Amino acid sequence: MIVQNLKLDGFRNYSGLNVDFHPGINVVVGENAQGKTNLIEAIRYFSDCRSHRARTDRELISFERDSAKMEMLLESRNRDFKLEAELRKGVRRSLKSNGVKLKSAVELAGILNTVLFCPEDLSLIKAGASQRRRFLDDAISQLRPRYAEAVGEYRRLQEQKTRILKDYLDDPVVADTLDTYSIRMCQLGAHIIHYRAYYVEKLRQFAPKIHRDCSGGREELGLTYRTVKTVTDPLAPALVIYSQLLEHMEGHKRAEWESRSCLSGPHKDDIDVLINGVSARAFGSQGQTRTAALALKLAEREISRDDREEYPVLLLDDVLSELDPRRQEFVLNRIDRGQVFITCCEEEKQGSLKAGRVLRVENGQVL
Repeated sequence: MIVQNLKLDGFRNYSGLNVDFHPGINVVVGENAQGKTNLIEAIRYFSDCRSHRARTDRELISFERDSAKMEMLLESRNRDFKLEAELRKGVRRSLKSNGVKLKSAVELAGILNTVLFCPEDLSLIKAGASQRRRFLDDAISQLRPRYAEAVGEYRRLQEQKTRILKDYLDDPVVADTLDTYSIRMCQLGAHIIHYRAYYVEKLRQFAPKIHRDCSGGREELGLTYRTVKTVTDPLAPALVIYSQLLEHMEGHKRAEWESRSCLSGPHKDDIDVLINGVSARAFGSQGQTRTAALALKLAEREISRDDREEYPVLLLDDVLSELDPRRQEFVLNRIDRGQVFITCCEEEKQGSLKAGRVLRVENGQVL
């Protein structure tokens, strides 16, 4: 996958941007707050129409503007694509692919796959379980559009069920709908668990070797997918997982009433990350947990390559400056294929990188 050109008008601090990219490595250089990450954010947006820094599209529009327009030319699956997005305050966004209006962001899935690695990802192991669930959901959604739909519907149902649990004393009638919500959540949850478990199995094929190489063979990475106790095999067919998930939810019904919150389902899942058999989150050093996070993100890239038979676009947003020289070299030695974007504040931080093109960003302009 190759991003050839990007046009931005009213996106963050960019107005009138029109820039071509190198098919290999693109180094985006500039001081802080000039727009380097905004450029990465715009490229990433065309993967799933979501930002890793903003909760809503409204936040992506320049302060003095009511709308933002984005246009990308890329090569994917041996085809040329022109992707367009128009964001308007108070109005639903408009998306097009090769001039055809899209009904939803799901239709973009598979056209542009990206792997984003930013400084926040270095705390992936030490962070709470929600960050690791998001890592799984973001990665799987790019490869499986139906999964993204299931996760979106599940989250909406969870929010609605939570509101009912909190408000049922004021309106007892709504409590009668809880079973309907629980059944549908279990149906969706069974598919979510199955997809996640399968993806963790793929991670186990790639991440331990990457981790072993980075640690010089001194450490062994272990990964285990953890879901509700009644699900004995998360790789089992969804119908089997559904009945086991429903059993767990029924067993927690009283506790949910008392706590007024959803206590059962894949929104509680996690990945146990072990280094030499010991919990990395509880006992790993900063260097060990960063190496483990590196392994997971680089494994994500390999899984996408394995699935799509072409490398996704790799976005390294100011991550090299957060790594020690040894880990910097390790990352740089693994990006000799596919298109890569790297942001950094100073050209000296490129290390041994031989850039295909250097783009200097200054006040929302690529010079």
